[in-house]
Amino acid sequence: MAKYIIAHDVGTSVNKAVLVDTEGQVHGKCSEPYRVYYPKADWAEQEPEDWWNAVTRTTRRLLEETGVSPSNVLCVTYSTQMLGIVPIDSEGILLRRAIIWLDNRACKQAQRVMRKFINAHVFALFAGATLCGKDGIPKLLWLKTEEPDIYHKMHCFLDVNGYLVYRSTGNMIMEWTGASVFGINLRKKTWLKGIFRYIGLDPEKFPPLVRSVDQVGVLSRGAASEFGLLEGTPVMAGAGDAPCAAVGSGAVGESEGHVYLGTSGWVAVVTERTPRGKCGAATIHSADPNKAFLFAETETAGACLQWIGDELYRSEKIDPKIPDIYAFMDEKVAEIPTGSDYLIFTPWMYGERAPIGDCNVRSSFLNLSANHTREHLLRAVYEGVAYNIRWIVEIVEKQFKFPLPRLRVIGGGARSAPWMQILADVTQKKVEAVRDPQEAGAVGAALIAAVGLGIYPSFEALKNVVRVERVFEPQEENRQIYDSLFHSYQDAYGSLRRFYRRLNEKRLNVASLCKEVSK
Repeated sequence: MAKYIIAHDVGTSVNKAVLVDTEGQVHGKCSEPYRVYYPKADWAEQEPEDWWNAVTRTTRRLLEETGVSPSNVLCVTYSTQMLGIVPIDSEGILLRRAIIWLDNRACKQAQRVMRKFINAHVFALFAGATLCGKDGIPKLLWLKTEEPDIYHKMHCFLDVNGYLVYRSTGNMIMEWTGASVFGINLRKKTWLKGIFRYIGLDPEKFPPLVRSVDQVGVLSRGAASEFGLLEGTPVMAGAGDAPCAAVGSGAVGESEGHVYLGTSGWVAVVTERTPRGKCGAATIHSADPNKAFLFAETETAGACLQWIGDELYRSEKIDPKIPDIYAFMDEKVAEIPTGSDYLIFTPWMYGERAPIGDCNVRSSFLNLSANHTREHLLRAVYEGVAYNIRWIVEIVEKQFKFPLPRLRVIGGGARSAPWMQILADVTQKKVEAVRDPQEAGAVGAALIAAVGLGIYPSFEALKNVVRVERVFEPQEENRQIYDSLFHSYQDAYGSLRRFYRRLNEKRLNVASLCKEVSK
């Protein structure tokens, strides 16, 4: 009788429940969306109960739709969005909405932390990268200064993974990959308690640490009832979305990298080295307990396509003759010449981490003329994200000395053949799209659990489990125009960064003034 792992990919806007066998094959999937709240400018919050409801409901639906018996489920595990802050008191009661990764409220706290180390430049030399308002430590300091009652009541904070593990098992933990974006010693695998004290945080409020491959408990009676699973079903720790996706991409060997194109995007490499972060790239822990994970994230990739679909293709989205708006957009992109007639789009809708760390930068269409059509704007969006990925790939290769002869691509973007060809042409790299690319995070979590259960002896043994479905070779005839436009794209940031800063600092000042007036 076949045995299965139920893996949940808990993203920013939707949870995907995936039924995976021990060889990484997907046998069923279902999803449920939830809401992001934006109560103030640059704030982004979610209700943790929404994650839990999505996880339990999709598990029950998955069992119903596949007919799999709960007795054939080996374990439950999670791949989750990272950098979430979920304050919990000693009784396990939630104290406020979760502050999620997209939130940028803690810019002042980030600056204060860096001033503790003289200035941002010196801090970057020490830590490998500058801090911004989206980072976890500044947000914890924001909680301490702006909501002190909640901070003092907080027994500990959990991230998204930790909260779901707690609801599943009653145990409060944080897994190494999730913890590493807050601050752990990557060699000793311990919290940086001395640093936390120095900047004014209480180390006691950081939960116990576990590995991604660890069993962190079993489903409690109440949780099992909500899941429709057996009480005592093992719960494996899982990992953050990016480290899980790396495993799901099959790029698990030394110095192997992958590209993710989902709502956000990233370029990442698994390595035994612990490279110091720079140029917007950071080193966190890998899902593999023996390796680190060089990770350079761009904040909005597929989100840019979603935006242009929502804003410029509204009528097509509701047209019953067009069942898949993204397939329709792919067809339209193919009608526009390479380079979009020299129209450039910058995909920095929520600020940026990599290739440039700048909370103030925003998206723009550059060189727009009356000759450009809606479809030119559309193709420019596809190309703009590809330019950003090329910039990050060049940083990984030149600054960190990790050659990437091919790009293994996962995420919803990997389903778009035109986008994959654009990426191959812009980067001049062979692009490999894997099977079930949108489920790579959940498949990766399931394979991590399989290692933890002893089904595979190591992460290296997973190398040939994930299959490549399509390969895209770069087209030489497009090299010259894309090289030219890429360098213009890079120039655009240098020319406009002060403009973005002045404009968005004014925006935030106006927002603050309006807040004071409303009081």
